[in-house]
Amino acid sequence: MIHIDLKGKTILVTGASNGIGKEVAGFLMKMGARVAVHYGTNKTSADELVSLYKGTDSKAFKADLSKEEEVYALVENVIDSFGKLDVILLNAGVFLPHSVKQNTEDWFSVWKKTMDINLNAVGLLTKLGIDHFITAKEGKFIFIGSRAVFRGETEEYLAYAASKGGMVSLARSVARSFGKQNIKSFIVSPGFTRTQMAENFIKTHGEEKVLEEIALNELTQPKDLAPLIALMCSGLMDHATGATIDVNAGSHIR
Repeated sequence: MIHIDLKGKTILVTGASNGIGKEVAGFLMKMGARVAVHYGTNKTSADELVSLYKGTDSKAFKADLSKEEEVYALVENVIDSFGKLDVILLNAGVFLPHSVKQNTEDWFSVWKKTMDINLNAVGLLTKLGIDHFITAKEGKFIFIGSRAVFRGETEEYLAYAASKGGMVSLARSVARSFGKQNIKSFIVSPGFTRTQMAENFIKTHGEEKVLEEIALNELTQPKDLAPLIALMCSGLMDHATGATIDVNAGSHIR
């Protein structure tokens, strides 16, 4: 039985109503953390997750991360509700195909939407988090990156790879710039992970295609990332600040 003590920790998890975010948020609450469960549209899923861990005083918060004003409001509402934030887990993102075979206007529309959610919102949340952590004299960021940053992506996902590359550079820069102010920053870099997003890919291309490129016999699941992220939240990995931890079933080894 894994137990990583997170009692007293207040953690914002973006994109926590499904996929990696939902599994991780649930695990953090199971370890005793109070979690701000962010969701974009799936209120039912977010509320159901919070109801499973009533004793943690966790709460669901809605925000459309493509809208600047809602990003500001998210952080303000979380701090107003909980009084503090110890960790911000930047997980929310989109994985939208936009083949170069499309006309350029449609291609660039997907590029801009991807950047708004995957990078611009992350940048704003990071700035707001830094402001709060400097006042609080401590804090942690955990950025969910992608193996696409290090091995590249297919031509349908140029925006996704570029957005995650920007995120990783941001995370490393935060670690270098704010360590003396007791602010730590980590990157978790998953490969293909069995989520709804992945299931859509599997329906189109088949599971065998995905299994062929990994070293293990089964796809990574969101639960495989949760203990690592909890350890980062706990403070037991502080001297790994700035590090990128790969969790990709051996499909890309650096």
